[in-house]
Amino acid sequence: MQISTPGRICLFGEHQDYLGLPVVAMAISLRAKLSGEKRADKKVVIHKPDLNETEIFLLDDLNYTKPRDYYKSGIVVCQNAGLKFSSGFECEISSEIPIKAGCGSSSAVMVSWIHFLSQMSDKPADWNQEKIGGLAYAAEVLEFNEPGGMMDQYSTAVGSLIYIEPDPNKTIRSMNSNLGAFVLGDSCEPKDTMSILNRCRDSRIKIIQKLNIKNHNATIQTLDESADLSDLNIDEIELYKATINNRDLLKMALPELEKHEPNDKLIGQLLSNHHHVLRDALKVSTPKIELMLDAALNAGALGGKITGSGGGGCMFAYAPENPEGVFEAIKSAGGDAFIIQSDEGTRVD
Repeated sequence: MQISTPGRICLFGEHQDYLGLPVVAMAISLRAKLSGEKRADKKVVIHKPDLNETEIFLLDDLNYTKPRDYYKSGIVVCQNAGLKFSSGFECEISSEIPIKAGCGSSSAVMVSWIHFLSQMSDKPADWNQEKIGGLAYAAEVLEFNEPGGMMDQYSTAVGSLIYIEPDPNKTIRSMNSNLGAFVLGDSCEPKDTMSILNRCRDSRIKIIQKLNIKNHNATIQTLDESADLSDLNIDEIELYKATINNRDLLKMALPELEKHEPNDKLIGQLLSNHHHVLRDALKVSTPKIELMLDAALNAGALGGKITGSGGGGCMFAYAPENPEGVFEAIKSAGGDAFIIQSDEGTRVD
């Protein structure tokens, strides 16, 4: 059995979904691959050649023994969803997706793992991609009370270009825009994902709670520039306005993305506008990311932004007209580069 699942980039709504705001994400043509089979015993053996690691545990002992014990949590949520496993399995996981770089690499692996488990069950489950994404979200985020949203798991599971609205009622909608080529640039700078997510999430949740005191019945979906901000300090006002700005940039982009042939230049400009807010207000960019983005724009990219939590990792440039030139420019700026397109979701290969 072999499963493959794409990575993802976030076009609009970065650092927003965990606040209950919508995002637009695109699965990319770099994939994680998992191949494996059942064993005759109760052992679960997971080979990770990219990391030079092998993980081994027993199906009869799924107590978490480390932070983010994801392979065990994947089995736990599948069991909670009704699957039964009478025998263990042995598998190997490899990935083309930059690791810990803001492209959904861990979620692509988790989605692959849930998809694999659904087929290794005593009675294989006929789960659709959205169901697999939801269980991957439960295994990665809910089981460990982590600060991330649901974008990564659903975007890698469902694939292509999707709109995700977490609240007030979860909505996931596939979109059919023909966007063409992007160039992903990996700065190869390490980043502290959990620290950045905690900082960006927790500070803004406190702001929203303060605003609710004087803006009765208002939500982050409906608040605007007319809100009473008198309880906020200067830094909090800046963060609030950044959040509203990013929310509204997505609203501006959405009608264009609904078109089969969108206005490429407008999409590029909105992507850059989104990046400027992430850089200036949330302060999640780095000098090297800025250098790579500037190089891409000078080489003809129509726009671009950091992707993922930030503080390092990856950026991408929208380059439907000259991806090769943008690729070379990002390489010359010191980044690792990949020409990418939209790709389908998790699948059995």
